[in-house]
Amino acid sequence: MSSRPSMRTPLERVRGLGSAHTGTSDFWRQRLTAVAMTLLIVPVIVVMIMLIGRNHAGAAQILGSIPIAIILLLFIIASTWHMKIGMQVVIEDYIHNEKLKIASVMANNFFCVAVAMASIYAILKLSSGV
Repeated sequence: MSSRPSMRTPLERVRGLGSAHTGTSDFWRQRLTAVAMTLLIVPVIVVMIMLIGRNHAGAAQILGSIPIAIILLLFIIASTWHMKIGMQVVIEDYIHNEKLKIASVMANNFFCVAVAMASIYAILKLSSGV
């Protein structure tokens, strides 16, 4: 680094960058998924209310509808992505052992992908009528 003083203000030097110099993308992704879940929660609740008292065939018929399947898929993707980002922030903030931190982040990623894939598979299977 040069020993010359910078002409940039402190705010300009850090604008859009965190300590890892990757910016605030996780912050904005988490806010984006939160907004998506907020918009999707009402239709998801309506679908769950429609399922009350239905047998398997009735539930499969409701969940087999393409618009309902799309709503549920969008909600699953948004919520698992939100869960992944939130848990990763907690892990990075509170686990100080570097090896344990890396293992925990990897486990978090695998768990979130497994939950998302299992949920997506179930919705696609119901919506395809198989």
